[in-house]
Amino acid sequence: MLVNNSDILVGVGLRHPHFTDILTSPKEIDFVEVHSENFFGQGGAALSVLQQVRATYPVSLHSTSMGLGSFADIPASYLARLKQLTQTIDPFLMSEHACFTWGHLQGQLIHSGDLLAIAHTHDNLKRMCEQVDKVQTYLGRQLIIENVSAYVQFDESDLSEAAFLTQLCKQTGAKILLDINNIAVNSLNFEGGDIQTSVADYINELPVDSVAQIHLAGCSAVADGQMVIDDHARPVSDDVWQGYRQALTRFGAVPTLIEWDSDLPTWSVLVGEAKKARDIANAVLGTNAQEHVLGVNYE
Repeated sequence: MLVNNSDILVGVGLRHPHFTDILTSPKEIDFVEVHSENFFGQGGAALSVLQQVRATYPVSLHSTSMGLGSFADIPASYLARLKQLTQTIDPFLMSEHACFTWGHLQGQLIHSGDLLAIAHTHDNLKRMCEQVDKVQTYLGRQLIIENVSAYVQFDESDLSEAAFLTQLCKQTGAKILLDINNIAVNSLNFEGGDIQTSVADYINELPVDSVAQIHLAGCSAVADGQMVIDDHARPVSDDVWQGYRQALTRFGAVPTLIEWDSDLPTWSVLVGEAKKARDIANAVLGTNAQEHVLGVNYE
């Protein structure tokens, strides 16, 4: 069932080494996504570049430090900076991860420096709903919540991740950012590596109207028996492309992003990955996803 039959939007994650490229190259993508925290400073060159980019492209703000699954409160200073950036850039999407990052150690609030998985319990669901409600109310924006790659499993989980995210969205009005590579990484590390079955099982648990964005990425190969790390350092794998086809068939023309954060390629290679995503979407969705006409005003 296709629930979104509009033209497919395909973008790329914008990182500092590609600032000049995006400002000087032909427009071959539909939007860009940046990590919010990289632009929290007042003024400066990075924010100036982002404002120039925003004059041409819609921007998605993807946060990595909010820690919506934390039992510690998100610092007010963090939320204030995110709100200021939101007002400056006016993003068309805002997203975060279903993880925790904040905690107290010896009475001091500390940040983990990474996206830490949580047990999918009803207690954690209740807490994350509280956090999402608080942030959405403060920002006046809908959040899109991403499934994460996990490097531990929790015996106390009484919900699957897909069921957890489904309930989160039902209770808060948030939507899901479906990261296909994260499902693949978890499949390889914990589920025997049958990625296509893992993706199919995962997406079939999600309501067809729950997904507002898709992330595609690649990761470095490891020796047998080693844990796969979601390092975003390689092209999108064949398994993830196939998972993308499955997701398109279920969710329709959802905005799609290519993530590449380590061992960055040239701009042309990155854009090539986006073009491949568009070609696959057009093939899967047929007349429902004619090539997007660039230059549409999203304001």
